[in-house]
Amino acid sequence: MRKASRLFEIIQILRLAKKPVTAAEIGAALEVTPRSIYRDIAALQAMRVPIEGGRGIGYILRPGFDLPPLMFSIEEMEAIVLSLALLERTADQALKQAAKGVNAKIAAAVPGPLRQVLDRNALHAWGSVAPAPDGIDLGLVRHAIRDERKLLLDYRDELGNATERKIRPLALIYYSATAVIVAWCELRRAIRNFRADRVEECAALDEFFLGEGNSLRELWTSNWSARPSS
Repeated sequence: MRKASRLFEIIQILRLAKKPVTAAEIGAALEVTPRSIYRDIAALQAMRVPIEGGRGIGYILRPGFDLPPLMFSIEEMEAIVLSLALLERTADQALKQAAKGVNAKIAAAVPGPLRQVLDRNALHAWGSVAPAPDGIDLGLVRHAIRDERKLLLDYRDELGNATERKIRPLALIYYSATAVIVAWCELRRAIRNFRADRVEECAALDEFFLGEGNSLRELWTSNWSARPSS
């Protein structure tokens, strides 16, 4: 376990403890020597974490102290960094902007050692960036999925044929080239996939399918198909 992760695990152990915990007990839980724990405790105290106690009697975390609202291990932070980087490759402009906000909030909330993971800029998602579709706002689709609201699409299939579809949007799949809307198509009476780059216009309707979204998604996943279709 890396030192930064170990420091936060020590805080967790002390925060949950009902009585003083010795360095030997902490070391056994984290698979390190008591000497390492003594150094870690000193480092935490230097960071003004209110740990009291000493060798032989154990340590406690003074009441009233709590962890920041966002606390992650190093690996969890790296997962977040890479996930945010992957969002930059999508065509969803609202999600890209939201990713920047997430990054800023995390940087403001986590302690210094974890903030270094954000600042290090060592993890990258490589590949082409999907262009934003002209005829549809993917943010509107995400809202419709959450609200279980029907959408009306002006759509062109792979042969260029124009069609109008009323759909019940269920999911969004983000590819490197485009996004695909998974939806129940009321014309076909079946689950269909619609490429965002083939949508010429999209409108939210004052019609809803409340309570049906999960069952339709179960139908979709039971016959999994992520291949774009019309």
